[in-house]
Amino acid sequence: MSGARTESRKAPVGPSPFAVHAAPLPREKFSDPRVTAKGEARAQVPLSRLETLWLNTGTLCNLACATCYIESSPTNDALIYLSADHAARFLAEAKGLDTREIGFTGGEPFMNPEMLPMLTATLEQGFEALVLTNAMKPMRRHEEVLLALREQHGDRLTLRVSLDHHSREVHEGERGPRSWAPAIAGLRWLSDHGFSIAVAGRLLPGEGEAQARECYAALFESEAIAIDARDPARLVLFPEMDADKDIAEVTTACWGILGKSPIDVMCNTSRMVVHRKGEAAPRVVACTLIPYDPGFNLGETLAEASCDVALNHPHCARFCVLGGASCSA
Repeated sequence: MSGARTESRKAPVGPSPFAVHAAPLPREKFSDPRVTAKGEARAQVPLSRLETLWLNTGTLCNLACATCYIESSPTNDALIYLSADHAARFLAEAKGLDTREIGFTGGEPFMNPEMLPMLTATLEQGFEALVLTNAMKPMRRHEEVLLALREQHGDRLTLRVSLDHHSREVHEGERGPRSWAPAIAGLRWLSDHGFSIAVAGRLLPGEGEAQARECYAALFESEAIAIDARDPARLVLFPEMDADKDIAEVTTACWGILGKSPIDVMCNTSRMVVHRKGEAAPRVVACTLIPYDPGFNLGETLAEASCDVALNHPHCARFCVLGGASCSA
């Protein structure tokens, strides 16, 4: 996977403004799913219910961000386009499990030529749908169909737009030049037409959450975008991730030490479908953040993927447990 992003001509120049500043991750950490480097029992998370099923539409994207956790870019097809036929099988299984929400992530979902049929089928079967998008040209090509889905299904369709920062300079430092104006225009179009919308942003090192929310609120007001920046469901501020930087491993004792529980972690209620290049069919993985690690491969069906998940990756600690974040609505 290394180098997939940097080969793209659309990649931003220079380091990410959101880079994680920490020592390199020691090799002995996150090497055994049962125990930590110190020999302590590693925390595990059961699947209590499948609240959200994520469909990864493929890693191809119209942008090449500086720190995309999944290394999406205009050239990376390590995860190929998910087909509507393959998605239908997982939707049927999810229906039998009383799954509430289907999430679409990529890459940029609207680059997948079968995205609209998959989204339509999701809504017609009664699921709520959450689409993670950059709201740029790939989405704007489908305005007519999106308006029809909005008319038919209302707020069961939510689009969460990636706007990495409330300032153009920082956003484009992460997403590349000329990425700000189209994203704002797409977000404004969604707002003007009454869609259920949210924004996903990030915090700069040293930037407080309260400060960031106030700055986003000022931006939304100036652009006439109908989002309450003080609502954490409508402005999601994600912690930064870097699998190569040191972070504490999560032990069974950490739940009590941190005052947290396995039910707080998103693999307690979600799974993701991916179709890896070279494989005949999609598979189910534990997490939206870890699509390539074979240790998080859980099987070919949702039933097979109902097993416990060992928190054996730096993202488990930095994003989910210590960061307290979740990709679901």
